[in-house]
Amino acid sequence: MVCRQILVPTVCCLITVVPAIARNASSQPARQPVPRAQGFFGVHFDLHPNPGDKALGADVSEEMVRKFLTRVKPDFVQYDCKGHIGYLGYPDSKVGPSAPHIVNDSLAIWRKVTREQGVALVIHFSGLFDITAIAKHPDYAAVNADGQPDKNATSVFGPYVDQVMIPQLKEAGTRYDLDGAWVDGECWSAKLDYSPAALAAWKKETGFDEAPKNRNEPNWLEWKQFHRRHFERYVAHWVDAVHAACPKMQLASNWLYTTFVPRPVTVNVDYLSGDYDPLNSVDRGRVEARYLASTDKPWDLLAWGFVLGHAGMGHNCKSAVHLQQEAAVVLMQGGGFSIYYQPTRSGYVADFITETAGQVADFCRRRQEVSFRTEAIPQVALLMSTAAIEERSDKVGTTWGTFEELNGMLHALLELHYSVDILAEHQIRGRLNQYPLIVVPDFDRFAQGMKEELLAYAEKGGRLLLTGEKCARLFEPALGVKLEGQPQESAAFLVSPSGMVSVNGVWQKVSLTTAEAVGRRYPSCDNRASGEIAATVNKHGQGRVGAIFGPVGPRFLRQHHPYLREFIGRVAIEVWPQPDLAVDGPPCLDVSLRKTAQGHVVVHLLNRANVPTSTDHSLIDYVPPVGPVTVRLRCPGEPRHVEWIPGREVVQWSWTDGMLKATVPSVDVHGALLIKQ
Repeated sequence: MVCRQILVPTVCCLITVVPAIARNASSQPARQPVPRAQGFFGVHFDLHPNPGDKALGADVSEEMVRKFLTRVKPDFVQYDCKGHIGYLGYPDSKVGPSAPHIVNDSLAIWRKVTREQGVALVIHFSGLFDITAIAKHPDYAAVNADGQPDKNATSVFGPYVDQVMIPQLKEAGTRYDLDGAWVDGECWSAKLDYSPAALAAWKKETGFDEAPKNRNEPNWLEWKQFHRRHFERYVAHWVDAVHAACPKMQLASNWLYTTFVPRPVTVNVDYLSGDYDPLNSVDRGRVEARYLASTDKPWDLLAWGFVLGHAGMGHNCKSAVHLQQEAAVVLMQGGGFSIYYQPTRSGYVADFITETAGQVADFCRRRQEVSFRTEAIPQVALLMSTAAIEERSDKVGTTWGTFEELNGMLHALLELHYSVDILAEHQIRGRLNQYPLIVVPDFDRFAQGMKEELLAYAEKGGRLLLTGEKCARLFEPALGVKLEGQPQESAAFLVSPSGMVSVNGVWQKVSLTTAEAVGRRYPSCDNRASGEIAATVNKHGQGRVGAIFGPVGPRFLRQHHPYLREFIGRVAIEVWPQPDLAVDGPPCLDVSLRKTAQGHVVVHLLNRANVPTSTDHSLIDYVPPVGPVTVRLRCPGEPRHVEWIPGREVVQWSWTDGMLKATVPSVDVHGALLIKQ
């Protein structure tokens, strides 16, 4: 996460402070804490201490912490230890630098009370991002393409990790008997590095004397992949070192093995985690939760409990209802959830924050049995191309804005009430046949062998939907069409049952061979002429392959036009005429089909009505209920019981010819149908 309250230090000061609370409290826990990787609900506090803080910890007391923990009852608390500026938030570090002006040892107080109440204590710790370390030791810095040391990012090839980061983590872990660390400022802050050490490693591994400085020079992709490999090695190094010194500590590198690093998990982190956008939180969570749920690793997402810096208004906290809507995005995919707050600079947590966090915790706990660690019941797989994303992103971590075609298709499919999982190539291999429908966004490349596997899947009875001219061209032999020339920038109006919608952009002209046209485009809002073919469906072996030959994903993301949603939905139905799950309700309902550890089927419903979407509409305290909502689900046997969670309310339901029909009177923020066979 990026803290907005950063003061770049000009002088590094060390000050000895006697902590108000003994560092190794001997009180015994009321219960054993849940290991961090198994935590369902938590709260995160970070401060990013800086020399301008004059009273760090002054308002932290056992009474305040105890009041917070008693009301919220989290599985874990993540408290600040070191922010991006590089100062440690605890006193008398032998590694340093401790922040000046520490009045009370906040970590010691939080450690004492969390131990009493059986709550895991984890630290927020800035990793690669360390301004003070670079100010003192410029050789720690990554070097930019212009030869200048980066002011924020240290080098994964340099001595910083061994001389500063690992010793700090070991010291904090040992001193406070920590349960874990959430290490921030990692993949998203890592830089392409032109330091002497990086260039020497590059030459040793590749034999190249020169490193490219932009994508117009040779070996640019390999240069980026080289850094991505070494970033993973850097994380593996500090994780293994801290595990060896502090075996109890469970560790995560913020955003590692999420969509920022969509790679197979190879580093021995204990869990995966990330803090999603403070403003566009629900939409960010929708994609991240669905990707993380496909990683086979414990995971959680962290929502910002506030917005800041908009319209000159400073720091404003979100309401409980607002955060409940954000939490439900995560719960319906089986993950853990936590909230990020900043206390005052002296460490005080206001009573209204405690109560808000408590209400969100209550909301989550009432749904825990049907949400946490559930498994997907495969319906629709939305394919993420790591190959395409890593090629187009010029950063080490493939952060923000690199896959709008995937996001757009996700939004459309969710508004059409499909239960969608997001899987990259390495995640879906060996699992394609589990999914009745695989939707391919408009990527221009995939990992080696992926295209052949998708075609084999369709030949054996699978269903493919290709959404864009680039991906469609890759699969031409299966389309049942002839590609006419090259794709062209075109004015295009598509026809839906409700009207016509403009989807201008690059379209591929095609003519039919064996396919059937299921959608047409027109140069203006006039469909009296025949138009051009916009979408087709073709039989391929025992399966079906549908294709839309223009930019429907990116265009839907930017406007969410209901007519375009209808158009995509009509093509999807042609590819998969009888889906297992159907929901009669407004498009603001997201659905997720899951299975609990006990084997019960769960249909999650999230109400996104009134969701914040911009800086001008960034905070809410009300989600208008929707309903009644009718759910139809194919069930091979008659259920013995169907109820609505939370509240265990009995709903009206029937089962006929293998199809369950259940009606939910109203959905406020989130609920789930629990179906027991």
